[in-house]
Amino acid sequence: MNAVRMLVLWCPDWPAVAAVAAAGEVLTRPAAVFSANRVVACTEVARAGGVRRGMRRREAESRCPGLAVFGADAGRDARLFETVAQAAEDLVVGLEVVRPGLIAVPVAGAAGYYGGEPRLAEELLDQVAAAAGVECQIGVSEGLFAATLAARRGELVEPGRAAEFLAPLPITELDQPDADRAELVDLLVRLGLRTLGAFAALGERDVTARFGRAGVLAHRLARGLSDRPPLRRRPPPELSLTETFDPVLARVDVAAFLAKNLGTRFHAALADHGLACTRLGIYATTENGEQLGRVWRCAEPLTPQGVAERVRWQFEGWLRAAPGERPTSGVARLRLEPEETVEGRSLQLGLWRGSGPGTGEDEAAERAGRVFTRVQSLLGPEGVLTPLLDGGRDPAGRVRLVPWGDPREPGTPPDATWPARLPAPSPATVFDRPLPVQIVDEQGRPVGCTARKRLTAPPRLLRVAGGPPRQITGWAGPWPVTSGRRSTGPQQARLQLLLDGDGDEPGQAVLVLCSGTENPKWTVEGSYD
Repeated sequence: MNAVRMLVLWCPDWPAVAAVAAAGEVLTRPAAVFSANRVVACTEVARAGGVRRGMRRREAESRCPGLAVFGADAGRDARLFETVAQAAEDLVVGLEVVRPGLIAVPVAGAAGYYGGEPRLAEELLDQVAAAAGVECQIGVSEGLFAATLAARRGELVEPGRAAEFLAPLPITELDQPDADRAELVDLLVRLGLRTLGAFAALGERDVTARFGRAGVLAHRLARGLSDRPPLRRRPPPELSLTETFDPVLARVDVAAFLAKNLGTRFHAALADHGLACTRLGIYATTENGEQLGRVWRCAEPLTPQGVAERVRWQFEGWLRAAPGERPTSGVARLRLEPEETVEGRSLQLGLWRGSGPGTGEDEAAERAGRVFTRVQSLLGPEGVLTPLLDGGRDPAGRVRLVPWGDPREPGTPPDATWPARLPAPSPATVFDRPLPVQIVDEQGRPVGCTARKRLTAPPRLLRVAGGPPRQITGWAGPWPVTSGRRSTGPQQARLQLLLDGDGDEPGQAVLVLCSGTENPKWTVEGSYD
């Protein structure tokens, strides 16, 4: 199936541009957006200073002094991009937001109206620059994939020459932000396929046998064909989800919370019909009768979380727009429309329930998820929290509580090298409030820790205020406590202690912290099973 000719409007470095604009900074200052301590986007000025995507924060700051540092925020990116989308929509219809920073639209009708593709591109560039005040690039080619790469190079590919345009490009172009193909690309490179043309030259039957469904889809993209498998169905009208709100939705946090439940229901209704959504229409009616709408195109079938994220992003754009551009009242009615669907058997858990290994766990997880969502509807988003193992040195800081349904992405890699991290095993129980204790030696003198992180005497007794002393039968450490930067606070060190049993109670292992060297203060941070 030949691909539809598409026009793509791309705003370079959009996460960094949006972060700078939200902070009231100017683009002449170097700036970068970080996620998990690595650069995910940077401005042109920062790139000229040596900053690159994937670079660690410390290296980026050393290469580019004065670098403005921002955290990744998908809501911020979507909110500010709504102005760009609205400016483009004033000229063309059928606009689809692929992700914040990237817009796609079928080019045939609009090009005919404006007198050709070059003229349409000029009009769009002028319109976005005047209305939104941002620079962008435009590309035209068959299919979204080829058009996106053309936009990054500012090219209008002649009709029928998409494969020729793609052939010399590196194979790494297959790994786009909206479609995770890193493992596939790495495998292709190791097999010696360095360009899209080399991959496209392989036979489709061989690609299917070696790489499976993901490889077939990537192979079609490399050949300049449709970016969707030729298995699309128009969903029946009853699969649209309409929700009425009383009181109206006027706050983004409330909309984000409700979006989780809407995403689950919307996805479940499609899954019952063996479908998954690839183009999501979000339409709203305000209390004053204003009509709002936007279509989001997705490279992969949407999950419930993906639906919820796009609803939240769209509400960010509507409700937090600049004065004069935002709706005059809250949203009273919302409709989610599956504009395009594909077969969703791989996502439809219910069809395979009870027919294969691991299905019992899948069913239990799905049932638990529904219960969590129900509890959240009663207690609010913070009513259900789940632990996430994160990076860090502090045992308490390594566990972060995430509201149910929020993205479970570590802020820092948990398996990274952390100097001065407490060695394994970690305590099974970490106390919210450390318990003050006294630790003394055989003569009853307080035990301290020197600046060189050595104990002043072997510990023998641990006494909790108001309680009997506990005999210390073994200990390990101390280990210095550091934040990774030069510390100006009191010296700290951790110690693992094994306490003798008290009567019929068995022995117990605890983790204690010593603060200060002259007048040490000891606290129990956790215990081991």
